[in-house]
Amino acid sequence: MIRINDQIELDEREIEESFVRAAGPGGQNVNKVSTAVQLRFDVRRSPSLPNDVAIRLMKLAGSRLTNDGVIVITAQAHRSQQRNREEALARLVELIRQATYVEKPRRATRPTLASKARRLEAKSRRGAIKGLRGRKPGEE
Repeated sequence: MIRINDQIELDEREIEESFVRAAGPGGQNVNKVSTAVQLRFDVRRSPSLPNDVAIRLMKLAGSRLTNDGVIVITAQAHRSQQRNREEALARLVELIRQATYVEKPRRATRPTLASKARRLEAKSRRGAIKGLRGRKPGEE
């Protein structure tokens, strides 16, 4: 079981891993060893996630989410397969943790009477300063 927080734990069988050859520099190691990891997690069919968390997770996933509701995370930064696996899993866990946070709804407020008065006073002071510009003495 992969622990996300106190309420959520993922079963390891819900996560599929496949290993592919990594792109980029690395010499002959890149050409012969499949070190990059493609981690797949089906959000829609996961019994471990509450419905509201799954919905937020699908929104957060963005382009990593397929049309079938599967999150695909690719990790290829490291030379070893094990470190890439750990990184991909850590990124998935962090994404799910972000989806567990519920943003507090914003309550609309109105400006106070004093703040309105301060704003109007500042505007009139600024307007008076600008009004003094551009005129030569004696012109009116």
